[in-house]
Amino acid sequence: MSSLLTQFKRLVGIDIRSEKYTYAKDATFGYTATSRVPDKWVKTTCGYCSVGCGMLLGVKDNKAVAVRGNPDHPVNRGKLCPKGLSEHHILENPGRSKQPLLRKDGVLTPVSWDEALDTMVERFRDIQSRYGNESLGVVGTGQLLTEEFYTLGKLVQLGLRTRNHDGNTTLCMASAVSGYKLSFGSDGPPGSYADMEQADLILLIGANIADNHPILCHRVDRSPGTKPRKLVVVDPRVTKTAMMADIHLAIKPRGDIALINGIAHVLIREGLIDTEYIAQHTNGFAEFAEFVSTFTPAHVSVVTGLSEAQIIETALLYGRAKAAFIGWTMGVNHSTQGAVTVAAINNLALITGNIGRIGAAPFSITGQCNAMGTRESGFTSSLPGYRKFDNPQDREDLARIWNIPVDRIPTARGLAYPDIIEAAVQGRIKALWFIATNPAVSFPNYKLLEQALRSIEFLVVQDGFHPTPTSEFAHLVLPAAIWGEKEGTYTNSERRVSKANPAVRPPGEARPDFDIFLALAEKLGVRDELYPNWKTPSDAYQEWQRVSAGRMCDYSKFSWQQIDDANGIQWGGESLYRDGVFPTADGRAKLHLVPCEPFVEQPDAEYDFILNTGRTVEHWHTRTKTAEVELLDNMVPNAWLEINPADAARLDLKPHDRVTVHSRRGAVADLELRITGIVAPGQVFMPFHFAETNSNIVTLGAFDPISREPNFKQCAVRIERTPMRDRRKQASRRPAPPNLNPHKLHASSPKNL
Repeated sequence: MSSLLTQFKRLVGIDIRSEKYTYAKDATFGYTATSRVPDKWVKTTCGYCSVGCGMLLGVKDNKAVAVRGNPDHPVNRGKLCPKGLSEHHILENPGRSKQPLLRKDGVLTPVSWDEALDTMVERFRDIQSRYGNESLGVVGTGQLLTEEFYTLGKLVQLGLRTRNHDGNTTLCMASAVSGYKLSFGSDGPPGSYADMEQADLILLIGANIADNHPILCHRVDRSPGTKPRKLVVVDPRVTKTAMMADIHLAIKPRGDIALINGIAHVLIREGLIDTEYIAQHTNGFAEFAEFVSTFTPAHVSVVTGLSEAQIIETALLYGRAKAAFIGWTMGVNHSTQGAVTVAAINNLALITGNIGRIGAAPFSITGQCNAMGTRESGFTSSLPGYRKFDNPQDREDLARIWNIPVDRIPTARGLAYPDIIEAAVQGRIKALWFIATNPAVSFPNYKLLEQALRSIEFLVVQDGFHPTPTSEFAHLVLPAAIWGEKEGTYTNSERRVSKANPAVRPPGEARPDFDIFLALAEKLGVRDELYPNWKTPSDAYQEWQRVSAGRMCDYSKFSWQQIDDANGIQWGGESLYRDGVFPTADGRAKLHLVPCEPFVEQPDAEYDFILNTGRTVEHWHTRTKTAEVELLDNMVPNAWLEINPADAARLDLKPHDRVTVHSRRGAVADLELRITGIVAPGQVFMPFHFAETNSNIVTLGAFDPISREPNFKQCAVRIERTPMRDRRKQASRRPAPPNLNPHKLHASSPKNL
């Protein structure tokens, strides 16, 4: 009754919500809404993307009530993107996972932590005893703190004794890692964000930073008083970043390799190369010059759809710049040729000497908040500290630090993420443990992933959110703390280590991932051996300092307190390879010959469009965090499909029609149509965040042979108007978990996905 009375008062204007909208004065930031005035501000680092913004999290009565950009942090200088500005809301998300759940008689049932971990150990040991240690696969995430991922690596490889351990960063950054290794002998982005402000030319390839890394846009801003520079954006789509550019090269999908080789051709032809640097610091130039001699502007024009004048102009801008910066993200990495495309980019930097100095770098802009930290400290594609599995000295060094026999350390990496899923389909992997990742939405070719989850005997999902499309398949759900509730470090794209601090307690029985890993180690009987006297993530950090000491990614030079006080510290300084010496056998970088191959699935008469997928600034990955943030969900509540006006006219489609995207693997129905010149004829685009209209139902299960990163960006599709009977059925079509009674499952609101 009181609710109806309140509604009546508001309707007639008696109640104007004055209490809700009163203002008060915060001691730090001045006047603001009373509800947003905290008792204290906690300094921390954003937990979304890899930019690594410093922030202040306002806390009142153990609740996060506000977020502000940290004006003293060198990365963002007080600025935040829409996700960062609303990040405190995820802590009170109604979709938070709050208690361990074990499936009993088809129903996920609350259990104690002891029962949950005892069951997990019992099932893992049983499966490994019957099928071998490597019948267990573990997939972590770039959302974990460095201390947590380091702890997890030891637990999986030395405690559970399986090599089949990878991270979801393989879905976004593995090609950058592999490309750096191909060219320079090691992972590690050579440059810094400061380079974007000091460069004469910024060349962005497949990098829509305005949506994906919006705070970096300020680095390319040419406001009065800043150094004049040119911005060139290479992207098939007219992205927000392309709209900022001096030159937008609307390249054909997967024409990037031809363009890069064509730029190299012009540079060599025009003498715009650094012959001294090439002679002293690289191998393979003669072969490389001969290889790119065929990539004439005329040839590259045919392959890329660009004019010869555009190709030559871009090459001359790059070659004549005193300092030239090349940045890239998923438009390069999400390809079956992603790793070698990165190597081709590195070629340009090497032949012009644009590496190892301010303003000049080939720079991978990373995806997740701690993708860099997990690459450095993990036990996945390499050993901790950028060590190599096949290097005896590297293994002996680690064995000595860890006080274990050297034969405990694997001599080769295990299966990469896609191969773990394939092995589950084939029956070689019988148990899976997913940590803070949602592959039922993020993994390409959903049907293959579904088959894998139906094929295994035991699935553990450890996450801060439940239900998710992946946790609905789980036999065991472990509730984890998230950003704002735990302590450690993140390392951003420019190798800057920043502190993440706890501000509130985790909800219900949720625990920090670090505590879960130690508790599991206790149950396995390996805690004293692997983590002697460890109690907090600080203990993990101190061991990680010893492990990384003397390595390229050396954390031994700064403590947690120093990191916090300095608002982040870069390992390696502003530029790597300043001396031109690379971590290869002879100290030289390698120039690679990179052919331009057509993408795997070309359009044809039946599937006549090329589908491109990507992000929108308002949402994060599979929306487990952002779907319940009202501000963000109201801005972008649903996915859409972009199509060129010429194609829409040919198909007799109108703006806001509901359409279905069909591929050879499945169909995504009921998408809102946006008719726009942002996409070229023959191409369509849709965002990948939405479980209800999951783009990975139609994407291709093709992977880079070197990095194992998926080819999310190009597959052949056709577009049809959605029949009325099929509208709004997409979310309800998600299959029930394997071998379970679907009528006993917990109901899931689409907003919780």
